Amino acid sequence: MKTTVSKKPIMAAIVFLFFGLAFGPMTAGTPSSTQASLFVKDPSRMNVDMYKLLIITPSIFKNAVQPLIVHKNAMGLSTKLVTLDEVYHQMYWHGRDNAEKVKYFIKSAMEEWGVRYVLLVGGRSSQFQPTWYCPVRYVSMVDDWDVEYLSDLYFADIYDAGGNFSSWDSDNDGMYGEWHRAQNAQDTNIDLIPDVAVGRLPCRSERELKIMVQKIITYETTVFNQPWFTTMLVAAGDTYPESQNANWTGYEGQYYGDRAIENMSGFTSTRLYTSDGSFSNKKDVIREFRNGWGFVYLVGHGSPKQWGNNAPNGTNFIQGPNSNDMWRFRNKDKLPVCVVSGCHNSQFDVCLRRVFNASARWKQEGIPECWSERILREPTGGAIAALGCTALGYTKEDKTSFKGGINELEGAFFHAYGQDHVTVLGDTWAAAITWYTQTYPVDWNSSAWGDSWIDTKVMQSWVLLGDPSLKIGGYPL
Repeated sequence: MKTTVSKKPIMAAIVFLFFGLAFGPMTAGTPSSTQASLFVKDPSRMNVDMYKLLIITPSIFKNAVQPLIVHKNAMGLSTKLVTLDEVYHQMYWHGRDNAEKVKYFIKSAMEEWGVRYVLLVGGRSSQFQPTWYCPVRYVSMVDDWDVEYLSDLYFADIYDAGGNFSSWDSDNDGMYGEWHRAQNAQDTNIDLIPDVAVGRLPCRSERELKIMVQKIITYETTVFNQPWFTTMLVAAGDTYPESQNANWTGYEGQYYGDRAIENMSGFTSTRLYTSDGSFSNKKDVIREFRNGWGFVYLVGHGSPKQWGNNAPNGTNFIQGPNSNDMWRFRNKDKLPVCVVSGCHNSQFDVCLRRVFNASARWKQEGIPECWSERILREPTGGAIAALGCTALGYTKEDKTSFKGGINELEGAFFHAYGQDHVTVLGDTWAAAITWYTQTYPVDWNSSAWGDSWIDTKVMQSWVLLGDPSLKIGGYPL
């Protein structure tokens, strides 16, 4: 894989021109400064700046999104709404399926309008049928748990390193990101660098969407200069007990929690750790959550329904709040950006139909919505955005090199905001992924389940549920 971004377009250029992420104590190395240039199909359009935010929605949600468009334009962020019907009509001759048509449309919007942020509106449209309000892309990287998994990075990685459309399907067989056990990758040279910041409101009804839209508007217009915003809550424990593996020394979750706090300059932090008993059950997290926080970082293990972490040396698993507990937060408009570190917490394709499948039921997939969906749409509080994994959340403990993994990617997110002052949510997400691609470049000639395979899955499965154009901390009014 080429590690240079000299031919990468808008987002990669912005990332490297403005944040040369020197990631402090957690990095295995930092990318060198690169003179980036922009790629567009017509050089005369390089300075086009018609719209910054593109909202793609099914027609059924069009009216519910209108207040957000009015608000964004009032905040000086030029916004364009396009329905999926319009996307499919305009991309009639492009794209093999609806997801690829959406990706081609995003490419055109970047080149024609200067779009920098894309908000996908819609999650599953049925609890019993595999139908969606807004298309998704599944990646075919099979392991012991996931047959396939969701990746919204697909919609953000528009170009390959040569500036060409990146289909994520180099062998043209209709399966995307294929990389099977004991084999080299079937779909190669995916550079994984976001060219545009993509987030999703995974709403399953108009009511849910209205809640999410109102939370965004209220957040951006009321949070600025509020004292509660400059606070951070971290809950963690001993993610990999040494009693299970002699190499797993220390309390990993707490280590990464401390590193995140170090990166958040100017924030007052509260730690809930299993090692000192401050995190002994879910009530500890729920009680603190009510106070309201600018950021919440939960480091541990997860499932679509549950999050928690181990007491020291695995003597007990401490359950944190699950998806049925979000109403207990009652933090009202004091909404944090929530980074949840665990497997499958953001697996937004769960549904009730899966309760009839024994394996899916055991994996806690037979529920109406995942952990991150629930915290996003909670009307009495919850979070303004949730960043987490749609699949297994691999860590350095899963790698031969013992470096990298989802915790370092999360750390890069906090570094981008706290040290490099990247204050738009989608930009922090993109900066973190871009840093990770440069620090752990993928070797497409290596075998599946190796370090490069893990790094690829780490990046592809890390999804932003929320508004990518969100001004973190709100606008000064």
